[in-house]
Amino acid sequence: MTVQPKPRPGKRINDPEGMRKKVLDVAEDAFQARGYHASSIGDLMAAADVSGGALHHHFATKKALALAVIDERVAAAVEETWIAPVLAAASAREGVRAVFEAVAAELEQQGFVRGCPLNNLAHELSLADPDFRIALAGIFAGWRRAIADKVRADQQAGRDEGTDPERFAALTVAAYSGAMSMAKTAQDAGVLRDCLAGLERSAPSQGGSVARRRNRILPRPRTP
Repeated sequence: MTVQPKPRPGKRINDPEGMRKKVLDVAEDAFQARGYHASSIGDLMAAADVSGGALHHHFATKKALALAVIDERVAAAVEETWIAPVLAAASAREGVRAVFEAVAAELEQQGFVRGCPLNNLAHELSLADPDFRIALAGIFAGWRRAIADKVRADQQAGRDEGTDPERFAALTVAAYSGAMSMAKTAQDAGVLRDCLAGLERSAPSQGGSVARRRNRILPRPRTP
């Protein structure tokens, strides 16, 4: 077996993909912990231990780096935490309940709440730049679409026929996003369970009322 020589201290290894990943790791953590505007390029370079030329080789601007974090990290987090578990669940409602409970348990074990990665950047960046707003809105739209599609699949199987898929999806995303914001400010993951309980009580009746409103026959106008 040939033993590869160890790199000398201070010598950089030519690993462009590894360097890119490291910059993304550092930027993702900084944007979530301190915010995009409070994280300077110099801070990111120092934390990632890369030169300005190396960083700009992968990300021409700080904005380009932020868009990469949104597209590659935040979207992936929503996919892993929400979309995949809900689509794999026996029903949309069971999937939603499982996600709320799993996130609450993880945060309680972790001991602190940093917030929803999508929520955090949406609050800071949606009005700062149209490209940020469009990228973030696309993730929210995909999240809602996945939940609504799962409800429609349930209905095709004869379940949950009284629920409006789009409204249930919007209410679910809003409940979770709001719960995470409150949990972050209170540093109390129990808020997620409170919001889940409210969601489960309100969503069925809301869906039923929507269906009833659609099927209701309006009275004929009186003839003068």
